[in-house]
Parts: sequence; structure tokens; C-alpha cells
Amino acid sequence: MKKVSLISIGNELLSGQTVNSNGAYLSAELLSAGIPVVSAYVIADEIDAIARAFELASADADVVIATGGLGPTDDDLTRQALAKFLGVELELRDELLEKIENFFISRNRPMPAKNKIQACIPAGAKALANIGTAPGILAESRGKLFFTLPGVPSEMKRMFAESVLLELRPFTDTQAVVVRKLKCFGAGESTIAERLGTMMQRGRNPLINCTVSSGVITLHIVAKAEDRETAGQMAQRDETTLRNILGEWIYGTADQSLAEVVGEALARQQKTLAVAESCTGGLLAKMLTDISGATAYFRCGWITYSNEAKINELGVPDGLIAEYGAVSEQVAEAMARGARKKADTDFAISITGIAGPTGGTEQKPVGLVYMSVDSEKENHTNRCVFSPDRRAIRLRAAQTALNMLRQKLNI
Repeated sequence: MKKVSLISIGNELLSGQTVNSNGAYLSAELLSAGIPVVSAYVIADEIDAIARAFELASADADVVIATGGLGPTDDDLTRQALAKFLGVELELRDELLEKIENFFISRNRPMPAKNKIQACIPAGAKALANIGTAPGILAESRGKLFFTLPGVPSEMKRMFAESVLLELRPFTDTQAVVVRKLKCFGAGESTIAERLGTMMQRGRNPLINCTVSSGVITLHIVAKAEDRETAGQMAQRDETTLRNILGEWIYGTADQSLAEVVGEALARQQKTLAVAESCTGGLLAKMLTDISGATAYFRCGWITYSNEAKINELGVPDGLIAEYGAVSEQVAEAMARGARKKADTDFAISITGIAGPTGGTEQKPVGLVYMSVDSEKENHTNRCVFSPDRRAIRLRAAQTALNMLRQKLNI
């Protein structure tokens, strides 16, 4: 099976100023095409460092794809580094220079002299068309393929789809990889791993990978076979097994969010929802309304950050707050009940807690959150203490509240 190594080039990636979204995109697309990524390098804007990365990557894989460093400025050095690695000189291609000149003419702008370097590629290499000024590069050496793509995500994605995948098609005809993703919430990574036992062993086919982000656990089922139909059948068998083992912890597939799954269920069941938030400051409402078509089920929301707002807007009894405090099971329940009645909806969710970093006590620490789901039939309230990070607390609280409603909707 053919393998790919990725090189992401740019000081901004190493400094943390830019997130390496290109690497994540390419890894996912290549795996779907049946060519897994086996290594990745992030390299500074230095010729020797980039050339060394080409050497390391070529030792790992049959195909090397580099992104970034194809611009016209002095720190764009990928083409020079590739030429050094290949042991050839850069050549000025007249046809490329003409395209770059026409690019600026079409925009009624003079071409800066620095852009001329973008018409230079290593001798013997092939230029890859771009919607911008920087052509990509394809070179073959030592029986391996080397691609350099722009760092601008829109340009990179288009060049990958229109040029790189075409060149890699002969590889994909002899191997098939099918990837299924199951999204889980409500259990920790170690708990799920314990339940799955030997299914997560390395070297197994299908391979079960696990990633975690803000409480959401994604299980990747990676099945490899000689043809796509066989790989698909293998992945389906494992998906069925995982669903039997994990049950209600699995809430969706692919890239579905909790808000999306809950919204679809509300719309399907013709139910409506209102929210009342305190410590999450509207995050729950945002997550719900980020989904297209949310008007079918989402009615309104309140951000009752102060005690006065809880009393005046939601009808929470002031004596309840005085006795139990704003962050309490009793107040969370009253907030949800008040929101549902005032909005006249089937369900209401409330969240009240201490997001920090200040405001916590020994009895009520930072991270303490109460979430309540109210309906005409019943009210259910949960108490959670999340890790003391303000952003994480707010996100986990909103997700946990959505998961509570998901369970009420029996999905």
C-alpha cells in the first residue's frame, strides 16, 4: 500500500500564529482516497531545513506533499529547497511568467518584480495550475513523487483536487480504504477503550482509532482491502459491533455535532425548544442556531447572567436564590421551568454555574455547573464539576445539556 508524508512549511505554524488546517485536510482526504499519511513535518522558512525535511519524508513514504512557501517574498523558499534536495537548478519558465503577468493585467495592477520568482521551478519538474499566482510543483525522483502546494487553503484544496488526486489515481486503483466515524459523548476515553478491549489493538484491520475534543470522542473505523466493497463490509461489521457495545454513548456519525443531532430529532418529532443560560452566556443558543433550519424547533433564549434577570425574566423565586444560591439544582430547575412556560415550548434547557477563574468557593468550586431539562412530563437536573478552564467549562456544560436532551428524545 502506497504511503504519504506531509511537510507543512512556515514560521507562523511553528509560532502558533496559524493553525495547520492544511495538514488535517490533506490527511483526511488522502485516507478517504485510500492512501494513508504515515508522517508529518512542520518546518521553518529555511532552505536547509526544508531540504532536510524532503529527505526525511521521502524515507517514510512513496509520496511527499509539501504546503506553503511558494509566495513571492524572501521567506518563501520551498521551490529553492526542493531544487536543492533534487540536486538541480531553478529554471525560469516563460509560459508561467506570462500567466502571472496576465493575472495582474486582468486586475489592472502592475506586477511587482518579486513575483517573477514564482515562474521558476526546479529543472525537470512539472508546474501545477493554480487560481492564484503561485503554481504548484510536481517532481519525480528516486521512484517517488514530490508535490509542493500553496499554503493558502482555498488554493491548496483546489490544486489538490484538480491535480494531485489525478496523479495519485494509479495508486488508488490497487487499494481501498473505507473510513467510518462514530461520535460519542457521556463517557471518558479510558472507559470506552476498556469496553472495546482488543478491538483497539494496533495492527488490527479494521483499525479503530480514537480522538477526543472537548468531551466528544470520535472513533475512526479504518478498513483496508483490495476493493472498496470488501472494505466497506468490514467497516460495517465493526460499526455494528461498536454500536452494540457502546449503546447510547454513540450519538452520531461522520462530523455530526450534538446540536445537529438534537435539532434533527426535535424537527422530526415536531417538538420545540427554549433555553435559559447563565454561565454559558448564550453559547448553547449559538450552537443550536448554527444549524441551518433551526427555526423549525428553536423558539428563543434568555441570557440571565444576574440574579435579577433570573427573577425578572424567568420568574425564579428570589427566596430560592437566597436559600440555595444562583448556582444550585433548585435554581437550575426553576430557570428551565420558567423558560419553558414563558416560551410555551415542549422542552427547555437551563444552565447555571461558575465558569471562573474567580467566584468559586470550597462548597461551590470553579467548574461547578447545574444543567436542567424541563418538559411537561418531568424535570431532570444534572450536577457536574468540569476542569477549571473557563472556555472548557462553558463548552462542556453546553454539550452536556444537549446530551441530556438527546437522551430525553431517545436518540
